[in-house]
Amino acid sequence: MSSSSSLTLEIHDVAFGGKGVARHEGKVYFVPFTIPGEKVTVRVTKQKKNFAEADLIAVEVASPDRVEPPCPYFTNCGGCNYQHIAYPRQLAIKAAQVEQTLRRVGKLAAVPMRPPVGAPQPYGYRNRIRVHSMGGVTGFYAYDARSLVDIASCALAAPEVNRALHRLRHTPVREGDYSLRAPGGGPFFEQTNPEVAGALVGVVQAAVQGTGLLVDAYCGSGLFARALAGQFERVVGIEENEAAVASARRSASERESYIAAEVSSVLGDVLSQHPAAQTTVLIDPPAEGLTPRVSDLLIAAAPSEVIYVSCNPATLARDLAAFGSAYELLSVTPLDMFPQTAEIEVVAHLRLRASARF
Repeated sequence: MSSSSSLTLEIHDVAFGGKGVARHEGKVYFVPFTIPGEKVTVRVTKQKKNFAEADLIAVEVASPDRVEPPCPYFTNCGGCNYQHIAYPRQLAIKAAQVEQTLRRVGKLAAVPMRPPVGAPQPYGYRNRIRVHSMGGVTGFYAYDARSLVDIASCALAAPEVNRALHRLRHTPVREGDYSLRAPGGGPFFEQTNPEVAGALVGVVQAAVQGTGLLVDAYCGSGLFARALAGQFERVVGIEENEAAVASARRSASERESYIAAEVSSVLGDVLSQHPAAQTTVLIDPPAEGLTPRVSDLLIAAAPSEVIYVSCNPATLARDLAAFGSAYELLSVTPLDMFPQTAEIEVVAHLRLRASARF
């Protein structure tokens, strides 16, 4: 079949990243903007040995969960994947993707899934966006392309962020990237959806069982450390961004201390100074997950409890596999920090197995 051929497919799943999955004559087809259960006509755009990419031409049989996207840029702008799906179904799809990824990549026979935590506001929730200006166009990159889509207003952005976008569009600016924020943001990473960030903290607070030392690795400006300080005798945060550490120190209680350093360079020393049986480690790494060095330090130190906050189920699954023999996975909770997109946040709670104590 040529790359420009059209055919009719039945969608049976949605892959992580947002594309619908269909099978035809032994080959897997990936089709964006579709929903499991739908019958669609597609145009094949790319042929590989075991899979193919296709564009949606028409929905012949629609899912009852298909809705009208509110954004006029949807399918052209590359920012969103799921505006065509009713929000409860989005949550179910994302939770299934997390479980499937942990089973497939992490080789976990059983995944103790908790119900997904949805966003109170599926639109208008982002307290910051990053836009690009080039050739007289200001907006986001197009779906599967490097061209820009001119965006007057983003349906995911908070009103004050869209007001900042309006001002930018009406101001002569140099070509480049621009970060637009709601008032109060700092020059370091902070959660983009404040309401779900609060729910994320609540999930972590409910999970932790330790009361001695909390080591908050990749602590940023202290979101978790600050919230959990009352549950522990001492909290040590580790973060390489000096501006974030300075922010955390300004509001720190007597129980909190913060180290400005790369996690792999100091984590071993911090853990060696405290009894492992009284230590909880919270890790919230970037999308790349843990480096082998950090994984080795954690496994060697054997803290009694690990809370892993992840923005990438694939690297989470890889890292959980490394912990498997020493730690029991107690729970996995997906949180929808970014509705309408393919992104998902996950909290995994691990406890040291009795056989691993020494």
